[in-house]
Amino acid sequence: MSLNFPYVRNVNFPERYISPEKLSEYLASNYSDYIELIGRSSLGRPIYMLSLGKGRLKVAAWSQMHGNESTATLAMLDLLAIFENHPDIKEKLFDLIQLDFIFMLNPDGSEVWTRRNAYDIDINRDFLRTSSKEMKILKKQILENNYDYLLNLHDQRTIFTTDGVHPATLSFLSPSENKDRDITENRKKSMAVIASVFLQMKQTLPNRIAKYTDEFYPTSSGDNFMKAGIPTILFEGGFYENDLERSKTREFYTEAIYYSLKAMSVLQGGTLGYETYFDIPQNRESHFDIIYRNVKLNTEFDCILDIAVQYREIMDDDNRLTYVPYVIEVGDLNHKKGWQEIDCTDKKFVSLKKFPKLDAVVDFTIEDK
Repeated sequence: MSLNFPYVRNVNFPERYISPEKLSEYLASNYSDYIELIGRSSLGRPIYMLSLGKGRLKVAAWSQMHGNESTATLAMLDLLAIFENHPDIKEKLFDLIQLDFIFMLNPDGSEVWTRRNAYDIDINRDFLRTSSKEMKILKKQILENNYDYLLNLHDQRTIFTTDGVHPATLSFLSPSENKDRDITENRKKSMAVIASVFLQMKQTLPNRIAKYTDEFYPTSSGDNFMKAGIPTILFEGGFYENDLERSKTREFYTEAIYYSLKAMSVLQGGTLGYETYFDIPQNRESHFDIIYRNVKLNTEFDCILDIAVQYREIMDDDNRLTYVPYVIEVGDLNHKKGWQEIDCTDKKFVSLKKFPKLDAVVDFTIEDK
């Protein structure tokens, strides 16, 4: 972490999974003067917004639009802990801005750790039709309150890197307003904020900050809020080496939210320094979690191949996340890399099956002959 960023972890939420009920109880117990019930989910769970600050610059942010992407929620809880321990930081920032933070926009999906809401709607692709209650709540809040900036907060998969070697621990995007991806004034405003965060963090998170693709998604929230004239910034929290729990990612995400708010308070809607955005490397899809190289199968014919494995995050009966390895691809995978690579040359493939089955739990071992 940066030497001048006093990271504090909120000890009430030590794990990636956050129960919506526990979050609601915590906010009600500790921030009752700052929270507002702005609606209820498809299954009737409360959706709260926390408001801080008295500055003229208005910022809105939302977390867990996808229920299984909790890093932003945890980062905001950590940021609140930092403000409690360092009130001077809080006062300087919130003299200049007002932040409305919508916690856990999709509590139904968050409860069962799924991307979509209770009716299997991807809320982030529901902007135009507005079939979900959650998108109705978000659009009403954003479009009726004259915000200067928006933070659209997400997580991304472990497959992404900045350069084919280092993971994309944080990725950012200034969304496109049209299919031609024109560099509009609003995009420049968003780019300037991202550029400032990049410059603040590139030394403490070297080679691990990327840009997300700016392909125009006509039904997504970020693209349409940008199209509506509100500078919007997409955050994607990714993988850090040997950190499936995303503990380190959580720390860096907290820092990035703080620096983005600080940049907004300085820029005040300006575009100074936006060109640095184009120096940030593009997300690359280059990795699997594990690749078993040169596996000799137990077939009647000679068959040597690679096996790619990805962990899936599955809730157990105690509401704890488990990381279950699944076979994702087999064949010649020399064009891909693994965060863990296992050379199986001259080793034995041990399984009840002759070959690994795609999209199935890993049921084989690799043993010495």
